[in-house]
Amino acid sequence: MARYIGNKCKLCRREGMKLFLKGQRCFTDKCALSRRDYPPGVHAQKRTKVTDYGLHLREKQKLKRIYGVLERQFRLYFKEAERQKGNTGENLLSLLERRLDNVVLASGFALSRNHARQMINHGHFRVNDRRVDVASFNVRPGDKISVRNNDKTKKMVTEAIEVNKSQVVPDWITVTGDGAQAEVISVPRREHVPHPIQEQLIIELCSK
Repeated sequence: MARYIGNKCKLCRREGMKLFLKGQRCFTDKCALSRRDYPPGVHAQKRTKVTDYGLHLREKQKLKRIYGVLERQFRLYFKEAERQKGNTGENLLSLLERRLDNVVLASGFALSRNHARQMINHGHFRVNDRRVDVASFNVRPGDKISVRNNDKTKKMVTEAIEVNKSQVVPDWITVTGDGAQAEVISVPRREHVPHPIQEQLIIELCSK
C-alpha cells in the first residue's frame, strides 16, 4: 500500500490537534502545533465557516492520518467493518487498532508509527514465530509479537522501550518483563482507543 511522505507536522496543524506522528518529539517544545496553532496555507487563518460536510470530512481525515492509511485502504477497512456484526464505528476502530504497526507502537517497541512501519517492513518482528513484513497485518487475540533474534534489532527496540518508559501499554496487550515479546489478549474495545474520534460522523459520511 502507498503511504504519505509529506510534512507530518502540517497534518497536525490541519486537524488542529496533535496526532503524535513524530513520537516523543510531539511532547516537546519542538512540536509545530505549539508554535503555530493554525492550519497551514497562506489563507488558512481566514477560514472561519465550516460546513456540516466539512465536519464529517475532517473527522475521517483525522482518523486516516492517525493510523497512516490512505483513502483506498480506508475504504477497505470500512467495508470490512460493515460486514462484521455489531457497531460499524467500533468495528472500524478495532480493525485499525489491531494493525501490526499500531500494536508494535502501543507496546513501546518503536519511537513513532512510521518507525514501527519501517521496522516491520525490514523484518524486525515475528508474529507467532513467523516473519511478518506487512505493517497492515491484523493481529488476533492469542497472537504473540516477538523481536527478531538479532543484536541490531534488540538494540533498536531496547532504545525505544527506554524512550517510551512513561507510556502506558493498553490492557488488551501484555508485554513481558524483558520487553522481548507482546501478546494480544483480547480484541480492543471502544474505550481502548486513545484518540478523540467521533466515529459516528465518519459512518454518516462513508455511508452516503
